Amino acid sequence: MTDKPIALITGGAQGIGYACAEAIAEDGARIVVADRNADGIAAAAEKLGDDAVSMVCDMGDPAQITRLFDKIEKDVGTVSILVNNAGIALLGDFLETSLEQFQQVINVNLTGSFLALQRAAKSMVASGIEGAIVNMSSVNAQVAIPSIAAYCASKGGIMQLTKAAALALAPHNIRVNAVGPGSIDTDMMAAVNADPAAMQMVMSRTPLKRIGSPREIGDVVAFLASEKASYITGETIYVDGGRIGMNYTM
Repeated sequence: MTDKPIALITGGAQGIGYACAEAIAEDGARIVVADRNADGIAAAAEKLGDDAVSMVCDMGDPAQITRLFDKIEKDVGTVSILVNNAGIALLGDFLETSLEQFQQVINVNLTGSFLALQRAAKSMVASGIEGAIVNMSSVNAQVAIPSIAAYCASKGGIMQLTKAAALALAPHNIRVNAVGPGSIDTDMMAAVNADPAAMQMVMSRTPLKRIGSPREIGDVVAFLASEKASYITGETIYVDGGRIGMNYTM
């Protein structure tokens, strides 16, 4: 057990998830990183230091989510900060996307986030903790790409789940917000980075004319999880270099 706030970051093995864990750790929280990549989260926890532990969890499996929270509460304590970061995207032709593929994305990105949010909130309420929950949305909650229809649908759902949960949990002083990244320098962007034509297209829809870093997302997540954001709930903050505001390409 620890007197420090306990922060759970799902999908924390690398990229945006790890950056969120790093930023929140620097604010003084004890970190639990969860991911289905066992080696990745073990390495992430080691880099984060003695106040970090790793736990394996596939956020597309409700039973594993239940076991994750049971183990955290038994071994570490009650989560007071939850970052619902785990997510997947499956690229494919809209007309050829199967129901199974669509549901796989929804199960991880939306259903898994709902289950973790609900379980974390129940424990916070039972323990009298005025906690903070940050969901990972995307610019694709507002704008769409036809080849990742399920991903777009899941992130639109996250935006509305964030609002509904914020209203439901406000009487308990539990804040729920979301962050919507634009084009960020992660493994998902690797193919784009290597293709000048694809990168030119990304830059044409990004007023700041660069891709963002994972830490730029992590810092906004850490802000929303902190007392500095004590009067913010139900919001999605887009960290996208200005993309959402565009109605033309440059």
